[in-house]
Amino acid sequence: MSINLGIDLDFDSVTESHSKSQKAKKGQSLRKYRHCEKDPYLNTDAGTMSPFEHGEVFVLDDGGEVDLDLGNYERFLDIKLTRDNNITTGKIYQSVIDKERRGDYLGKTVQVVPHITDAIQEWIERVAKIPVDGQEGPADVCVIELGGTIGDIESMPFIEALGQFSYRVGSGNFCLIHVSLVPVLNVVGEQKTKPTQHSVRGLRGLGLTPNILACRSTKALDENVKRKLAQFCHIPEENIVTLYDVPNIWHVPLLLKDQKAHEAILKGLNLLGVARKPELKEWTARTKIFDTLHDPVRIAMVGKYTGLSDSYLSVLKALLHASVACHRKLIVEWIAASDLEDSTAKEAPDVYKAAWDLLKGVDGVLVPGGFGDRGVQGKILAAKYAREKKVPFLGICLGMQIAVIEFARSVLGLHDANSTEFDPETTNPCVIFMPEGSKTHMGGTMRLGSRRTYFNVTDCISAKLYGNVSFVDERHRHRYEVNPNMISKLENVGLSFVGRDETGQRMEIVELPSHPYFVGVQFHPEFKSRPGKPSALFLGLIAAACGRLETVLHDNGHVRKPLTSAMSNGHSMMEIHQNGGAIKSSNGSVNGVYSNDMHSILPQFKTWSTTRASCIANARAHFVCKMGRFPSIIWKHSQYIVPCFLF
Repeated sequence: MSINLGIDLDFDSVTESHSKSQKAKKGQSLRKYRHCEKDPYLNTDAGTMSPFEHGEVFVLDDGGEVDLDLGNYERFLDIKLTRDNNITTGKIYQSVIDKERRGDYLGKTVQVVPHITDAIQEWIERVAKIPVDGQEGPADVCVIELGGTIGDIESMPFIEALGQFSYRVGSGNFCLIHVSLVPVLNVVGEQKTKPTQHSVRGLRGLGLTPNILACRSTKALDENVKRKLAQFCHIPEENIVTLYDVPNIWHVPLLLKDQKAHEAILKGLNLLGVARKPELKEWTARTKIFDTLHDPVRIAMVGKYTGLSDSYLSVLKALLHASVACHRKLIVEWIAASDLEDSTAKEAPDVYKAAWDLLKGVDGVLVPGGFGDRGVQGKILAAKYAREKKVPFLGICLGMQIAVIEFARSVLGLHDANSTEFDPETTNPCVIFMPEGSKTHMGGTMRLGSRRTYFNVTDCISAKLYGNVSFVDERHRHRYEVNPNMISKLENVGLSFVGRDETGQRMEIVELPSHPYFVGVQFHPEFKSRPGKPSALFLGLIAAACGRLETVLHDNGHVRKPLTSAMSNGHSMMEIHQNGGAIKSSNGSVNGVYSNDMHSILPQFKTWSTTRASCIANARAHFVCKMGRFPSIIWKHSQYIVPCFLF
């Protein structure tokens, strides 16, 4: 049977897919809840949020700026979501207020119940019917994940709406999975059930009764602990699933299968007679191959938000997809761009030296996108180092603009060359504000979503990596662009703008032909990278970094004998170091990322997912700091099947 993905309710978060047909189809579903923080999301979307607040902003084909959770869905399931798959409190309230202004509620007092709760349910049912896997018709199963903490005032309208929805669709069409922490007291090793008992009681008080408990813990639940939870939470013992620490994330579906979690879910949705037996041979092979890559490839990530790895989550995943395809173990060296600047040499010489030592020891350099002028000079120095020392380089969005600015300064001799974003008065503006952009409104006013890039130079590295196609469609998110009036000067001294938009005036891809691999792109190729199908330009970077670029180019952008069964979404095969020192959180690495940032101890165990035929979840639970964290829900359908996860 199949589960199609649909909606992310981000009061903190909910994901859903929908179904009318009970006929089995192919498909999967997964969900990652990132933060233990409450995310009321009065923002209409994630576009104006700082990466330090909520991680990266993920961009969809239709230009939707959404939470990075939807990026996880797209990567794991290889689907294309839309902006409507993301519901925020801001969107719901805005839609209700718009209706009120139009007069849709004439004569009525507009209230949270029923108007807000009805709007939530209507949004879910509407979007759940939209296919996202390329097949026609609605999905068989709808998965919703609701993030946050039971008791949060921000979540109340969503919980009430889902409670009404469960009553409306009826028993057997709605399955609630409650994810809860079972902490272990290290001194005595005792597993404590009180947080789960209290959160279940709070959930019941709000009108929702869990069918299944998914208990996150550092070790498997003892049988007596399961019995205690079953007794006090009124849940059958066989419906209590343990999510304990495993060597890597790919073990978790196998862990759930061994505990018959899929059967508990299918039974709750009256689908046992429809679903096929889980097909996990390929998945099992992944878990065995996962840790077998040993030859390292070291990539420097020179950015502004290096204190929180989730700020560059899609970039990390794209690097990992490419490194596994090249049979290399990825090691990412985090370098704060400002640490490379001369001012740091004066203020903190040890930090400056450590940053440059890291940069000089890598096999490739990547400068990701960003906004603002902090660290810009450091990024320019990193691009200069990579260009002069023939180190493979990939610049994304701002990273491309940085490469152009550096080239203009160093090669053209335009020492004040700059972007008008950083210096509005520069006499040599290499990068300018786009004419169609807005300087008064920030949200949703950038050049967003999938746009077409045409190769005007066919005999170039980028075109070959993409398989010698004439054009590519990639996702964009930017307000500034390379100044078209500077192109002839730059190309006359060796820079080549090999990809442009349909007008020929907007620069999309730049290369340095005299360099082994020096590529900059205005778009964000990381958003379309998938396990088993790495982004072409990331593949080029990794291949160049490990000396395999010619082989990849010869094979039109493909790696011979790809290790697809070992392709992962980035957990245990990736080592990431903060300025050379691996700082590990108290509960181990999170998503394979070592960081001393507070966020590194929050999501402990990533993602729920189902296998193609089985409704199994691809694993995730979260670290929680308070009792009552982690209710988790599922649902099914009446005319629709609605599984839902509530955190």
